[in-house]
Amino acid sequence: MLKKLCLLVFWIMVGAIPVQAQFVKEYKVTERKGYEMVYLNFSSYKSFTQLKRVISSDPIYVHGHLLKSNMLPDFKYSVHDNMLDARLVHKNVESDNLGKSITSKLFSDNTDFDHSWDLGLASNFLYHLEFNLGVGRSEFDLAQIAVSQLKVKSASADVKIHYGISVPNQIEMDTLLVTLNMGVVEIQDANYTNSRKVIIEVNYGKIDLNYSDGLASASQVIAAVSGGSIYLKLPPESTPVKIRMKTTPMCRTVIPKHLRSLDKETYVTKGYKASDPRLLELILDVGVGSITIE
Repeated sequence: MLKKLCLLVFWIMVGAIPVQAQFVKEYKVTERKGYEMVYLNFSSYKSFTQLKRVISSDPIYVHGHLLKSNMLPDFKYSVHDNMLDARLVHKNVESDNLGKSITSKLFSDNTDFDHSWDLGLASNFLYHLEFNLGVGRSEFDLAQIAVSQLKVKSASADVKIHYGISVPNQIEMDTLLVTLNMGVVEIQDANYTNSRKVIIEVNYGKIDLNYSDGLASASQVIAAVSGGSIYLKLPPESTPVKIRMKTTPMCRTVIPKHLRSLDKETYVTKGYKASDPRLLELILDVGVGSITIE
């Protein structure tokens, strides 16, 4: 009898625990004139964030599915200096701190990051994008979006950049920058970014860099991991590529036989010419871990 009474009390207590309510927030920028560049700065402490192209005549559409108990979104925009400046800041107002969040990710398989954001951009605007992410996961489908610059910084997040449709960036991207304290960076069809400079830095984790084809113009790539691995998928052998590896005795390397060695750190493809205007030049830097090139 006592056991049944305890169970009854337990379930009453469970039923009394409030369920965290979720709600939707939407933001839209309808300004279409008076600027040539759209600058979007997005900041979120814990979320699953997706970006993709939408069929729209408006430059920015944001849809958030959020936990009410610990969200404080702030969205604003203005037009100045021939630029649309839009900023969304998503802060944590609870006592949960970033250090605790990172620890929980290290020792948990939980992929529920409480909040999700869907960002829609249009094809007929030029974008400069900056993302500051705390803990979470993000996916950027850049197909049919003109991006002049993309910067992603995060404490602990998995970042995927890809092109859902095989259409390269309509313009030359100045810089693609991704820096993580911990996580995985995956860039598919990296040649489609049409970026002059690519910088990827991960303290602990993995970089997966896939070049499906050659480049329209020269590109310099720096990929660095303190502890973890780098996987590089090269374009066809006829593509001019130069690779320099900075490693330690604690880094294992796997290199395809078709690469030609210039010195103990530098390798080139059969199509390499130093003066080629389409040269892909990579610096791969791993402290502890591995480098695999295919």
